[in-house]
Amino acid sequence: MYDYDLLVVGSANADLVIGVERRPGAGETVLGSDLAVHPGGKGANQAVAAARLGARTALLARVGDDAHGRLLLDSQRASGVDTVGVLVGDAPTGVALITVDPSGDNSIVVSPGANARLAPGDVRAAASLFQASRVVSAQLEIPLETVVETVRNLAEDSRFVLNPSPPLPLPTEVLAACDPLIVNEHEAKVILGDSAVGDTPEDWARILLAKGPRSVVVTLGAEGALVASAEGVTRVAAVKVDAVDTTGAGDAFTAALAWRLGTGASLAQAAAYAARVGAVAVTREGAQVSFPTAAEVEAL
Repeated sequence: MYDYDLLVVGSANADLVIGVERRPGAGETVLGSDLAVHPGGKGANQAVAAARLGARTALLARVGDDAHGRLLLDSQRASGVDTVGVLVGDAPTGVALITVDPSGDNSIVVSPGANARLAPGDVRAAASLFQASRVVSAQLEIPLETVVETVRNLAEDSRFVLNPSPPLPLPTEVLAACDPLIVNEHEAKVILGDSAVGDTPEDWARILLAKGPRSVVVTLGAEGALVASAEGVTRVAAVKVDAVDTTGAGDAFTAALAWRLGTGASLAQAAAYAARVGAVAVTREGAQVSFPTAAEVEAL
């Protein structure tokens, strides 16, 4: 019996968000809205998203001993996330500088701070968390060597989900553990590198699958997603909504998919549910504050 439905190993950032009429070009200054500070970071986002849906969730991350770190810890606990794995100190809390345009699209610059200090030794020290978790999710806002160590510490029957963002070429050991590897178009092309042949997401998914993951999910924004495994490639329809802010939507999608896979859903079923979760999230401003409960998803 697992104590946790999902263990998230990843980043925790304070999101500093400014709305702009348009994003500035090189050397240009534009005026924006009042600054808003939200708890964020891909790891912390995924943990909150899963917990709000009802998953028993834990987070392994690092934050600074500062106001931003306290903001993040408060947000996790308020959402029901177990923060026993959140380490405090050694560096300032990571910060993401985010501009959001009127269409809801965003541009992000991240200062990793304490996230860069989440080390392989921290993963080994949290062995009991790994043994207690049905599904483990990670991203790449922490050192790649820490993600490698995460793969090496998975419980025998647990499932590993990776969203390689920001994208990097991945070692074979990590690719082989992914079930699924979740990528958008940009991430897919970076990981494929010289192997990026074909013009369709179906092509990318098949080539990615050949590189070793047990399954692949390609997210396509307003076009939905597709899932690929040894059983074939399947399109998952999008849910049509009016987007307000896409910040954190991919994290909500990944968390929902990871949790549903742990409950026994098929990859296509989990992706369809995750698409609904992401759709609710983009209709609201912010990242963690936009994530829906299970009841809100059902009401969509």
